[in-house]
Amino acid sequence: MDEIRIFSPATVANVSCGYDAMAFALGTLGDEMYFRRTSKKKVKITEITGASLPFEAKKNAAGVVALAMLADSHADFGVEMEIHKKYKPGSGLGSSAASSAGAAFAVNRLLGDVYSELELLRFAMLGEEAACGSQIADNVAAALYGGFVLIRSYDPLEVVSIPTPPKLYATVIHPQIEVSTEEARKVLPEQIPVQTAVAQWANVGGLISGLYTNDYELIGRSLVDHVAEPYRKVFIPHFEKLRKVARAAGALGCGISGSGPSVFAFSKGENIASEVAMAFDKLYSSTGIDYQLYVSGIGNAGVKEIDS
Repeated sequence: MDEIRIFSPATVANVSCGYDAMAFALGTLGDEMYFRRTSKKKVKITEITGASLPFEAKKNAAGVVALAMLADSHADFGVEMEIHKKYKPGSGLGSSAASSAGAAFAVNRLLGDVYSELELLRFAMLGEEAACGSQIADNVAAALYGGFVLIRSYDPLEVVSIPTPPKLYATVIHPQIEVSTEEARKVLPEQIPVQTAVAQWANVGGLISGLYTNDYELIGRSLVDHVAEPYRKVFIPHFEKLRKVARAAGALGCGISGSGPSVFAFSKGENIASEVAMAFDKLYSSTGIDYQLYVSGIGNAGVKEIDS
């Protein structure tokens, strides 16, 4: 294979109660990337659309991943790439993870699929480190594996794929404001009471059980975050109103996507998810804040090859 064009999905991390441990991929929202083998042994980014990102490979999440993989495999070729961002970085929807996971998947194909999925995840985490300052696995794992994932352990690295109920849809609103991941982490308490921890563990267990058994109501009841949301919701204008109108429109539950500012809601069926989108639209259209709305099924395929 000399060239490949791929779709790399946007992702929602934490999924309310699964702070830094759970994430899922969206089916219809993501980035498109193009990769081509070259005779010169270097990584060159030739085009970036949709965002202002560095063209220098060692400063770009996708470039960092490609450089690491070519060096590790002792490849006798280089790579040129194009990155076409379909949603804004800083959205809380795993923008850098889409670039990192997309690069890992595509370069592996150009190499002849020499790396396992878990090895690709380790490379993709290098891109997250370049973009975010730490090797976070949740978003990139969801982008690579597709569907819902649980990061059961970092040492050793272990990812568990979780089934997706067939009628589960996500509605996402992305207010066009910036929420710094660093600031969003700073507001979290360093310690939490045992009672709070127990309630959080119970919700994670309930969410995973609901996903395995297609129990949509249990999924909704389990979307309660006692750890991060109480402190982070102040960064998102009208968050509690978004939750209220989502539930009134029939949503199963609602929460912050990653560290925000995006907010997601789960619904049973696309029709209800669209009703939730209209409720979000009605609320935010009068706030004076720009926003984007998305309705999507869960992206069970993860990163995938698409036609040129």
